[in-house]
Amino acid sequence: MTSTVSALRERAAAARVASRALARLSSSAKNAALELIATLLETEQDAVLAANALDLQAGREAGLDDYFIERLTLTPERLRGIASDTRGVMRLEDPVGEVFDSRTLPNGMLIGRRRVPLGVIACIYESRPNVTVDIAVLAMKSGNAAILRGGKEARNSNAALGLLIQRALEGTDVPPGAVQVVSDPDRAHVDELLEMNDLVDLIVPRGGAQLIDYVRRKATMPVVAHGDAVVQIYVDSDLDLEMALNVVDNAKTRRYSICNAVDTLLIHEAIAPQFLGRLAALWGSKVTFLVDARAGELLAGSGAPVAAIAGKLAGMEREALLGALHRHGIPAASAVTRDETTTDPWLHANGFWEEYELAGFGTVAGVRSYAEFSRTPGGFRYPAPRLGEHTDEVLAGLGRTEVAN
Repeated sequence: MTSTVSALRERAAAARVASRALARLSSSAKNAALELIATLLETEQDAVLAANALDLQAGREAGLDDYFIERLTLTPERLRGIASDTRGVMRLEDPVGEVFDSRTLPNGMLIGRRRVPLGVIACIYESRPNVTVDIAVLAMKSGNAAILRGGKEARNSNAALGLLIQRALEGTDVPPGAVQVVSDPDRAHVDELLEMNDLVDLIVPRGGAQLIDYVRRKATMPVVAHGDAVVQIYVDSDLDLEMALNVVDNAKTRRYSICNAVDTLLIHEAIAPQFLGRLAALWGSKVTFLVDARAGELLAGSGAPVAAIAGKLAGMEREALLGALHRHGIPAASAVTRDETTTDPWLHANGFWEEYELAGFGTVAGVRSYAEFSRTPGGFRYPAPRLGEHTDEVLAGLGRTEVAN
């Protein structure tokens, strides 16, 4: 046990040393390394897919359900998608050194804030092996070293992706110690990592509520966590029906296992008969509707699979509904509506990571959904205004801000 933990500390120390060199690299040097990572994800897939097959076999033998297996699965197409996301990060403007909020004081002094890297960012995450690359490239582009500890279910996949990243870094200016993938499943690594406040500047837990709560309680360094994956869409009466159907279909069926797939659909009663009828025809038997009594009546005879539940929000007026969302602490809600003047501030239609990536923001580290922050995907750049420049940006690895004069 002692040697295992000591080895982890050595790797964290190597990441700390690498972070100093990485922080000084030019954008072109970092982009060259990112391009090589993307290229290898497209051209050297065999070793990664073979490692993933071992994880999938072990997962099935352990009795993991289909949902978990789907999240764990890598395919040639998914690896190409990860490569595309990597190039998306590569195309982003380098934040390091950017000076903002500049102003001249009455005495003539020019003062502003400059973005600098944090140093070392550690991420503890669960079954999805794509996170290994996502966090590595976000950290690298923003000048930070990364320590990546994935779940035991993906240990072989993560190790193979770590080796691929190391091969890509050979011959580049990015020091190999800048990305440390910890594939050993020993849980002692988590506790040891959470105590390394002398080597790790920020910890990002990505996974279920139990993991996030544990990291928050045990970490000795700042923690930035994403919100609970309770995703809801409110379909208003004033909308473009075709657009609403496309949004809801994308939110649910693009990939069922991802944590931002919509869980709950709240529909204005004026549009409900038409909307539910069209949605049932669109989905057929591929989605089961868990419905309250009123929705069940509207879906009767549609041929869609239906199961009844108790609907506590049914029949509420709009403002009462929004109040209920606040009282019950539901953080991840989006609205489909034309009426921008009365849409609650919590209801932003930005809950879909596909559109976030297509918009040119690269990949994401999680979804920020706490009241003190704008509800946005936590990636390299945010599309929405932020409260607290320093606090929001550390998730993306943009780093601290310093006074520039």
